[in-house]
Amino acid sequence: MTFSKAIAAVVFSIAPLASMAAEPLTFGIVPQQSASRLAQMWGPLLSELSARTGQEVRFRTTKDIPTFEACLNAGAFDLAYMNPMHYAVFSEGGNYRAILRQSNKRLKGLVVARVDGAQNLSDLDGQRVAFPSPGAFGASVLTRARLNQDGISFEPAYVKSHDSVYRAVAAGLMAGGGGVLRTFNAVDPEIRAQLTVIHETDAYTPHAIALHQTVSVTLGDDLKTTLMQIAQDRPDLIKNIGMPGFQDSVDADWDDVRALNMPAEETGILSDGGVTCPSD
Repeated sequence: MTFSKAIAAVVFSIAPLASMAAEPLTFGIVPQQSASRLAQMWGPLLSELSARTGQEVRFRTTKDIPTFEACLNAGAFDLAYMNPMHYAVFSEGGNYRAILRQSNKRLKGLVVARVDGAQNLSDLDGQRVAFPSPGAFGASVLTRARLNQDGISFEPAYVKSHDSVYRAVAAGLMAGGGGVLRTFNAVDPEIRAQLTVIHETDAYTPHAIALHQTVSVTLGDDLKTTLMQIAQDRPDLIKNIGMPGFQDSVDADWDDVRALNMPAEETGILSDGGVTCPSD
């Protein structure tokens, strides 16, 4: 399924328009995986959210993570599922406000290699290493920082998604790659069987589900309460997105990420540029 078809399929499957009140909301999902895969994962949950609230919520993603970052900066999404560094950056000035995160979860970056390849980080010295994008927090920011701290010289290759990292390493195109546990567990089992985790980074507060400042407090509270209720009533829908549940969150939960005091140029996060963001 093409990127455009994946988006269209979910848009037209999420709740009957006739029953929806007000203008549709867009829910942007960081493209850690392909658009078609994300549509399969998130579409059923957003359909249920739309049906319960009477407020149509439309699935949105972008072709790659840098485009997603630029769209966050442009305020293109009413709600968004974003990585911890994205939230630390794009919550400045109150642009986005966190409401939920995955329950009982701390985010670590992983470095993976082929099972018959590198056995530790030092084996990656002088090698090509794959990452989704410069700004992918666990899979790129944390893993690159670890390699640099250990004095390991490597050539980064940015391949646009977590799935592409795992596939490139499994195919022997890269000596290693950065990822996170959730996407590693979600990749095709045939790919995962060819890989081994050779390093885990320190742990941080995970991805945020956040509201744009244009979403009213009343509507935001309704969406948050409904998502929490769905997690109780329909755990299958939450499991489908690779999570055990949601927990209440406040902005200060991401102070551990802010405490890294990482200069903007080191995060690799794209905050502007000539990109076209998904629209209604």
